Amino acid sequence: MNEWNRTELADFLDREEIGLLYFYTPLCGTCQVASRMLQIVGELVEVTMGKMNLNFYPDLAKNFAIESVPSLMIIRNGEVQETIYAFHSVPFLLEKIKFYLG
Repeated sequence: MNEWNRTELADFLDREEIGLLYFYTPLCGTCQVASRMLQIVGELVEVTMGKMNLNFYPDLAKNFAIESVPSLMIIRNGEVQETIYAFHSVPFLLEKIKFYLG
């Protein structure tokens, strides 16, 4: 999963595809666990996935109405379809993502 900047985020939102946007902060222990889970998910399904350190983009927290980190947004055609805050397990995440991938 690659670290995105504003330009990469804008490009992704303009492409009108399905993908994942992961917000985290480096000192968040739960975020570290969630990051590892998403690495595993990325090996199991082919989906565009990017991550952004929310410390550098506080305006995005407001724009996307992010309540806490870790935060995973499933995006389709530039619009947030679902936001996940409780990652539970890799199978849980796979089920959610595969639902949107069809």
